[in-house]
Amino acid sequence: MKFKLAIVSLLLFIGCAKENNTTSPLLTYVPQNSAVIITINDKTAFSSDLGDSDLLKSFSATKTYTSIVNKVQPLDYLQTEMESILAFVELGKGNFEVLFVAHYSDELFNLEEVTDKKVEQLTYEGKTIEKYILEGNTFFSIKINDKIIISSAKMLLENLLRNKKSLVIDSSLAKLNAVTNTQSSANIFINTKKSTSLLSSILAEGINLDISKFTEWVYLDFKSNKDHIKLNGINTVNDTIPKVSDLFKNTHALVNKTPNLAPMASEAILSYTFDNYNAFARNQKKHLDRSILIDNTFDAVEEIGLIRLKGDLSIVLYTNGSEKIHKFLDGVKTSSEEYQGHEIIALTKGNFLNLYFDPLIKNYNANFHTIIENAFVFSSTAESLKTIIANYKNEATFDKTATYRTAKEQLADESSILFVANANGMEYYLNHYFSNEIAKEVKTKELSEYSFAAQMVAEDNFHHTNILFQKIAHETSLNKTTPLFTLTLESEVATIPQFVKNHHTNKDEIVVQDQENKLYLISTEGKILWKKQLDGRIQGRIEQVDLYKNGRFQLAFTTEKQFLILDRNGNVVSPFSFSYDGEILNPLAVFDYERKRDYRFVISQGSKVYMYNRLGKSVSGFKFKKADQPILGSAKHFRVGRKDYLVFKEEGGKIRILSRTGDTRVPVKETITFSDNEIQLHKNKFTLTDTEGRLYQIDEKGKMSSANLNLLPDHGVDATSNTLVIMNDNELSIRGKKVELELGMYSKPRIFYLNDKIYVSVTDIQNQKIYLFDSQAKPISDFPVPGSSLIDLSDMDNDHKLELVAKDQNNSIIVYRIN
Repeated sequence: MKFKLAIVSLLLFIGCAKENNTTSPLLTYVPQNSAVIITINDKTAFSSDLGDSDLLKSFSATKTYTSIVNKVQPLDYLQTEMESILAFVELGKGNFEVLFVAHYSDELFNLEEVTDKKVEQLTYEGKTIEKYILEGNTFFSIKINDKIIISSAKMLLENLLRNKKSLVIDSSLAKLNAVTNTQSSANIFINTKKSTSLLSSILAEGINLDISKFTEWVYLDFKSNKDHIKLNGINTVNDTIPKVSDLFKNTHALVNKTPNLAPMASEAILSYTFDNYNAFARNQKKHLDRSILIDNTFDAVEEIGLIRLKGDLSIVLYTNGSEKIHKFLDGVKTSSEEYQGHEIIALTKGNFLNLYFDPLIKNYNANFHTIIENAFVFSSTAESLKTIIANYKNEATFDKTATYRTAKEQLADESSILFVANANGMEYYLNHYFSNEIAKEVKTKELSEYSFAAQMVAEDNFHHTNILFQKIAHETSLNKTTPLFTLTLESEVATIPQFVKNHHTNKDEIVVQDQENKLYLISTEGKILWKKQLDGRIQGRIEQVDLYKNGRFQLAFTTEKQFLILDRNGNVVSPFSFSYDGEILNPLAVFDYERKRDYRFVISQGSKVYMYNRLGKSVSGFKFKKADQPILGSAKHFRVGRKDYLVFKEEGGKIRILSRTGDTRVPVKETITFSDNEIQLHKNKFTLTDTEGRLYQIDEKGKMSSANLNLLPDHGVDATSNTLVIMNDNELSIRGKKVELELGMYSKPRIFYLNDKIYVSVTDIQNQKIYLFDSQAKPISDFPVPGSSLIDLSDMDNDHKLELVAKDQNNSIIVYRIN
């Protein structure tokens, strides 16, 4: 399997070699139909390299790995410091046998400590074949001249003996062998025509990948240790067979720009460059056996970039001129929208990229495009383009990631083909292109510390290949706020997007409602899981509850006329589908007094108050059924010491502070002209403001104090036990520390306590900017960011990095990651 990993890595990239007639005498004895040939320059170092690699160990549970290890296990009995060769030859479909060639010496076999051994001599055409059975492993050996050949299959040795007078070395292999680097512990040669069955054993069912279309022979130097596997080399080209590498003949590699535009959260990027489009087009014509060249609409293109993000693929064309491309795209334009200063254009005809850039682009529909500087960016969805634009404007791009920087240190500055992926990108390719066994055994967790890269450089007549699996030594914190994705709803966003917990994955998902009263549940990856049509607008926040005390969460909320609880699939949880005639309901309040999930659901409608238990029954012991005046907002529950307080605000300025049973616990005689802010518990006092800009605090005995803060009527307040935050006009105050923001129309502030740290958020609705501060009123790096609503903040995917969700445009939401 260790050898197979090297083979699999070669699928992406190709190269070519110089002419030279120098050969290794050992190669004479290697069958020409060998699929893989490994020249071992230092057997001890090579074995150590393989054994030390953490990445290779992750494949050790697969059947393929076990099968090959069993075939090569007899080599453990050999001791040689001289050059040797290990070859894999297919005998029968899918059955690969091992052949080992070395210089003979009396000390080659070390069998002294082997107790379970049997040696016998066989004769074939007058020559002796020795058969060894060592600890259950069988292999055969012959001596020809001063060489010894060992194999797991007697037939391979018989073939050698039968044809020993006419043994020749494959001419292409001879070319490659002449330029090998003998300082590497091993050199790997792959015959792409003969390795098809070997590849098919590790590829997913239905994947038919013939890499002989890329190149005939591949040569790579092998270097490995605990932290990396490096493969670099060249390859031969048979001009009689069209290959992808032919597309880059008579062109030169350029510096790849795709990483500078791809979002930081991209799983993988693939970039093709060429400095001469006309040469590329002629190569393409020959490769595809076309009778004529396609028109020159895209002759200004010098790089094709593919960006894989959240499962979607976007394509970038970098150009050195754009007039003809603009004219072409105007002809297939249907509509457009503006996003952060960029026009996103919908296209009527989206398959043209396949025609102009086959075989580099296949089966792709470019439904939308935008322009970022000199690059045309295409995607199947407008959301992907919005994510790319948002990241680019925020300088949160892939080239700044530890994944890319780790790879770049080991690669050439210019590439004809460049592929770089993180663990999620490799997981995607494993799941889509490799067998279930391999995809199952190689876990993302095991790959998460690695950067994966491959590079092909076309220069004159040489194609150089580099393949890298490198452990990221140190991931420097870039303190970048990265737009993860945007998502467009069917109509305008109506409620503040918020995070809710998925009890299956323990990750957060997003709920939001649109103007047509559709409720959406959106996955961590930005996919709509379901939509549910509701009869009215959701009031306030959606609460999560665990009605059955089994760790499974439900969504509880009120609309204008209903109280509903939905399960994870959007179905109503019986009996929680209560309807109410008359006035609009206030937001739902959920109390869990002892944190035992014995919930109390409190609903107010006008002056009426309803309380239900977790079974949907009215709580008969709760006495406060009706207020003197209509209730304002939702009820609040606070605990001070061992006492519970239920707080209601009534029109007319009356405050009710009640016990669990609805009796008055703290009498409040004064009335207040309430501002549009909730009552909070701050410093163990009930804290609120009025429309005149005064701050009031009420202690547990009902004593009221006030301070005139000269706040405007539309000020905002939020508080915790020790933190008081006030937004007044464009001045934000956090624990008395004031920050003057740009002039605008600001939302109420909101306090979040996450990872033992306080965050304060406020949004300029007018200028669509989201601000985020710490408890010392210091701005979080990279803020403000674009957004047009209050936010929700959470560690969405449990990676110790926070995510933020907010309304983006009128009909879309946006999620940012705060690194």
